[in-house]
Amino acid sequence: MNRQYSFGSSLKNVYFCTQNNKIHKVFTTFYVPTKSLLVYNFNKKPFKMKRIIEYRKLFDVDQKADLNTLKTKYKKLIKEWHPDKFQEGDPKLKEAEVKSKSIIDAYHFLVSISPETHEQTLAEYTETITTNAIEDYQYKGLTLKVTFQNGSTYEYFGVQKNVYNKLNSSPTLARFARRHIFNSYVYRNVSKATVV
Repeated sequence: MNRQYSFGSSLKNVYFCTQNNKIHKVFTTFYVPTKSLLVYNFNKKPFKMKRIIEYRKLFDVDQKADLNTLKTKYKKLIKEWHPDKFQEGDPKLKEAEVKSKSIIDAYHFLVSISPETHEQTLAEYTETITTNAIEDYQYKGLTLKVTFQNGSTYEYFGVQKNVYNKLNSSPTLARFARRHIFNSYVYRNVSKATVV
């Protein structure tokens, strides 16, 4: 059974309650001075990158996992799959080498997109996106890689093709990106700013 809830006066967010009691945003209504009603549809399911899902599944964590939890899970997994644990000629040795590399990659990736890491680097990130122009950007497989003039590079995950096309056709890249990309998608720092 779906239930609807309304909040606010000039802006009403309408929600529905699913069977498992999670509240999802369906649409928002905007009241404009002409007394007509505009409805913007948010009924699209949020996109999650396959890589993020696989890494979280490997570590058996959710998106709210803190750095200590990630470190504990990492130590447990690497202890279980470290190649030195297996003898030469053991059929699991090759599997352990591959698995340990994927565990290391997953750990570094999950740490880089962790909310705790974002909180620690928020001042640097905010300064980068507000004071530096976009020098270059590349789009591949729903991942937008943005390089700023200070040399820092960030990856944004789950950027849909239509958003990228709008960015591409925007006369002011930085303004569009600040409004629609920089704080709307999961991101990670790929390279730090170069010191001049």
